[in-house]
Amino acid sequence: MAAQLNTLLRAACEHVCPVPPVAGAVAAVRRRAAAVLADWSVCSEIVEDALLVVSELATNAIIHARPPAELRLSWKPGAGGRTLRVEVTDAGPARHAGRPLDGFDPDEHGRGEAIVRALATHSGIRIHPGGVTRWAELVAG
Repeated sequence: MAAQLNTLLRAACEHVCPVPPVAGAVAAVRRRAAAVLADWSVCSEIVEDALLVVSELATNAIIHARPPAELRLSWKPGAGGRTLRVEVTDAGPARHAGRPLDGFDPDEHGRGEAIVRALATHSGIRIHPGGVTRWAELVAG
């Protein structure tokens, strides 16, 4: 029984942590994600990209959405290698679409989704009762 459980634990891993709507939260969430990826021995070829995806999705939730928000990481085997899935779920938009962000320079914002799409093998948005989940998958060959 212990051998079966050990095999399952190596096969798939999952970690969930809150993304608080406070200054410094993105850096703290990124550090926590880095520690988790190191514990899981995620291959170095995707770690830096994954941490950038974590930063972009967490920032998006803090700036554009209502709390609470949470980060979910999962590392599991797949058809083409192992897949790291990064998800950030929030309580939905904090402002109406098209309304500008007060105090933000548009030249410094608005590229997060493009960065995530460029780094991820797959990415998307799922709208569900109670919130929105933005996700990205990075595949290690």
